[in-house]
Amino acid sequence: MTGIKELLLSRIRDVADYPEPGVMFKDITPLLADPAAFTALTDALAELTVRHGATKIVGLEARGFILGAPAAVRAGVGFIPVRKAGKLPGATLSQAYDLEYGSAEIEVHAEDLVAGDRVMVIDDVLATGGTAEASLQLIRRAGAQVAGVAVLMELSFLAGRQRLDAALAGAPLEALITV
Repeated sequence: MTGIKELLLSRIRDVADYPEPGVMFKDITPLLADPAAFTALTDALAELTVRHGATKIVGLEARGFILGAPAAVRAGVGFIPVRKAGKLPGATLSQAYDLEYGSAEIEVHAEDLVAGDRVMVIDDVLATGGTAEASLQLIRRAGAQVAGVAVLMELSFLAGRQRLDAALAGAPLEALITV
């Protein structure tokens, strides 16, 4: 796993002062543009999905779509997009959550998750954990089980893992890279 971590890290670009002064943004677009690195990432996420017995992957808007969809194809499971409120047509389940300043809401099609599904949540970054926590609540409200959460990168200094601990209820949280 050390080799893949080095490969992935070598393709993530630091962008200083973005989106505001004092923030060091972790840009994954160079990783996505490199077919060897993107394939290695896809394979790693698919392997975690299979290892944890998931039957579906939930990808969190928007970069979770980019990472989760190919991992779902590779793992042979379904892919479900979790969107910002108001973006999905038809009947949806929604979950509100608090942000540092204000709140937000995510949605999933009501019929896409059912009892018996084991769901792996995939996203690019675990920061404060608010969106991931809301997605776990949404999955369980739909009657499905949480197989785990897998992210490319965990920003450990933002304590998202600690926030997610209770919501995971024993399900694993897998970060390919921790910074």
